[in-house]
Amino acid sequence: MVVVGIILLAAILFVGNIYLKIHSLPERMAHKSQKLQFEIVAVLCLLALFTHNHLFWVIALLLALVDLPDFSTPLRSIAGSVQKMAGVKPDADPSEPPAETPPVNKNGDQRHA
Repeated sequence: MVVVGIILLAAILFVGNIYLKIHSLPERMAHKSQKLQFEIVAVLCLLALFTHNHLFWVIALLLALVDLPDFSTPLRSIAGSVQKMAGVKPDADPSEPPAETPPVNKNGDQRHA
């Protein structure tokens, strides 16, 4: 009876481990491929785990497999072009490093190299 109890405990731990590995599959897939929607996939996986609603897991799996397009870069370019056409100085692009300004001396004048 002790042997059967040990085998039963080992089987429960083994099946539980497999269940958790399969359940975290979408999250691991999104993390490996550096997906933009990684956080959404992680939250959906947790919701599916705690609510036992498999629809959340299926949606997380689909989001982990699909690559969402980057809309911000073309829109930022369009906005900069429109600002140039309007004669307004374009905003600084946050992805580029800021332009260096020459150092200022004690009188408040800028030194030119």
